[in-house]
Amino acid sequence: MQSRVTGTTMPVLEFLLDHNDAIISEAGELSWMSASIQMMTHTQMGGGGGFLGALKRVAGGGTLFMTEYRAVGAPGEIAFATKVPGHIVPVEVTNGREFFIHRHGFLCATAGIQLGVGFQQSLGAGIFGGDGFLLQRVSGVGMAWLELSGELIVKDLQPGELLRVHPGHVGAFEVGVNFQIMRVPGIRNMIFGGDGIFLAALTGPGRVWLQTLPITKLAHKLQEYMPKERRAETTEAGVVGGLVGSILDGMK
Repeated sequence: MQSRVTGTTMPVLEFLLDHNDAIISEAGELSWMSASIQMMTHTQMGGGGGFLGALKRVAGGGTLFMTEYRAVGAPGEIAFATKVPGHIVPVEVTNGREFFIHRHGFLCATAGIQLGVGFQQSLGAGIFGGDGFLLQRVSGVGMAWLELSGELIVKDLQPGELLRVHPGHVGAFEVGVNFQIMRVPGIRNMIFGGDGIFLAALTGPGRVWLQTLPITKLAHKLQEYMPKERRAETTEAGVVGGLVGSILDGMK
């Protein structure tokens, strides 16, 4: 198996698979593939482990179904392109090196990779925090490719070193990094600061990947160019969805 990332602003990840090599991804990630690639979609891959395992993957922000792309009878090519401007990051996953990633960060992986719930914030996060409070955990053994939006900043935190980040800018981090949600200090800062109510507190040791273009901020900016009726519907749906999510979290 060979892989390469082509492009800059909107990169694409291309694979050359030998006979019987396979790549898995969430539903809807495929960009193009050659004739020798065969697809198989079901809930068992990516750490599915039956229906309950698949639900855990969904709870972490993934899809219920995963798709395996396998080269059969001859080598084949397959490609996955980014959905927004950003970067594609390869990471090697082992039993001692796992990762937390933002809910839209998984692009594809080799067959031994598992996806599950990494972090969920309860009441309040569903209303104010949005996607920044839902993280996937990438475990297993193999290679995974992450999709991070905007430019990419890598921080290697020393033991005890603290980095406070707007949750949407957290792209990925090693499982050894301690992750907590904290309130922005000061009532005036929370109400008038414009930076939200919560921050992510990341404490080393470990590597952190920060993204400069959170999808939520991009969506918020695009709303300025949407028809007013549509914007109102989107805002209402977001608030209602956040309230329902928070209530459900509180019932666990």
